[in-house]
Amino acid sequence: MAFWQSQPPGKGALTDIESVRDRYEASFARFGTPSSVAVVPGSLGPISGEWHKAQDEFRAMLYFHGGGYVAGSPESHRGLVAKLVQASGVAAFVPRYRLAPENPFPAAVRDGLDAYRALIAHGVPSGSILLAGDEAGGGLAFAVALAARNANLERPAGVAALSPWADLALSGQAIFSNRAADIQLNWDQLFLAARSYLKKSNPCDIYASPAFAGLKDFAPVMVHAGAQEILRDDASKLGDRAAEAGVPVSVEIYDSMGHLFQADAKLNEAKVSLARLGQFIRSRTAVLAA
Repeated sequence: MAFWQSQPPGKGALTDIESVRDRYEASFARFGTPSSVAVVPGSLGPISGEWHKAQDEFRAMLYFHGGGYVAGSPESHRGLVAKLVQASGVAAFVPRYRLAPENPFPAAVRDGLDAYRALIAHGVPSGSILLAGDEAGGGLAFAVALAARNANLERPAGVAALSPWADLALSGQAIFSNRAADIQLNWDQLFLAARSYLKKSNPCDIYASPAFAGLKDFAPVMVHAGAQEILRDDASKLGDRAAEAGVPVSVEIYDSMGHLFQADAKLNEAKVSLARLGQFIRSRTAVLAA
């Protein structure tokens, strides 16, 4: 069932964008702050953001923060990005892409593509760039890779996503079956975020919902999600699209885990997931590393 066919929010539901932003900000606090990764402001072309430094300057991760396209920032995700930089040894740039409702779809995709173009122009080979992100940022990483492919740009080394939001039609069964188990996200939150981002655009547009895209000639993919989160099916759909196109893909659904469980450093599953993601990022970007 697509979100526009669903029932309106019930009693006690989130009813305005500020409430959605407050809920996301509270969730981001779980990530903590980096302790050993140097974070400095920077820009890629017209897109400002933050660099998470690493010793290897010849390859890079372009990381898109989550927040339903309406919240989040490079600052809110410093802790999570630092974990991936430490696990992979690869530097990361986190773009400050434009947020809705002030800047609706496809502003975020355009900013992401501009950052990718600028990173290549900066001298990093496309084969040493990996696109990554969490939640909406995970969907955005796929959308930017699609936009790059369709613009005949050189493809990145890979795409990695943590608990991606890739179906803004909210059609996955887990949206409803996992609603009691998911303590981080809920239907009303995603509904308002999608409505604010999409405005009058089609929720099945591939640049908004890459779960509906054909992934022919796509870069290798790794997607991690928790079995108890409402976005579980988005991860599976991306895996299905990649497999159908013959793209190398690894989708890992972690039993008993919730949305962005990697934020809890004490969880063994978080350690395994981050190590697996780090190895994927390191091995993929090393292909053309100088």
